[in-house]
Amino acid sequence: MTQAPDFVSLNGPDNVGKTTHLVRLAERWGHFQPLGAVHEHDREPWARAAVGDYARWWFETSTTVELTEMLLAGHAKRAAARESGRTGLLDRGLPMLLAVAAATCMVKDGLTVGEAFKTVTGIAGSRAAAPETSILLLPSSDAERSYAITSAREGRPWTGIYPEYQKTLHAVLLRQVDHGVFTAVVDCEGRSLNDVHADLIARLGLNQPTNGRPR
Repeated sequence: MTQAPDFVSLNGPDNVGKTTHLVRLAERWGHFQPLGAVHEHDREPWARAAVGDYARWWFETSTTVELTEMLLAGHAKRAAARESGRTGLLDRGLPMLLAVAAATCMVKDGLTVGEAFKTVTGIAGSRAAAPETSILLLPSSDAERSYAITSAREGRPWTGIYPEYQKTLHAVLLRQVDHGVFTAVVDCEGRSLNDVHADLIARLGLNQPTNGRPR
């Protein structure tokens, strides 16, 4: 990595390994600053939403504007927490947050994928966003197969509206891939965790660290 970016985000559906790879990246190079997920940087509104039935709030009572604004506000506060001279590691970057908002309003409001993206990008508007190197970890290039892989890793069945949401999210992410939204896409199907991580390291331009810095 000749010049370290301000932010590196790992993106993908549930159970694809984002957290594990973020931990390993942070352990690999001290220049990385783990910044976690958006709710960790804007706790009050997310805590209010979590009171009672969180799934009902997410998929029924919240509006698309409310959810999207909360995601974007948390993202902005997370970006502001980056220390000067370090690369922030993001658990779900901006492209993924927009995918989450789009998939949610598709399920909740019955919108097409095009309508959903028009809605959430309209809410996002022209607000400034810090550039990030966004890596998508993809369980499979097929949406149905991708859902089958990640749902099997859950250990218990997803219930209610969540299976429909996850299937929709997988399809939305694949649409983003087709539109070149992510900096890089790592296909994880049939590969070990170590193999995927080595691919991730290569795409970030990181080799074995020496004296705290990658070669």
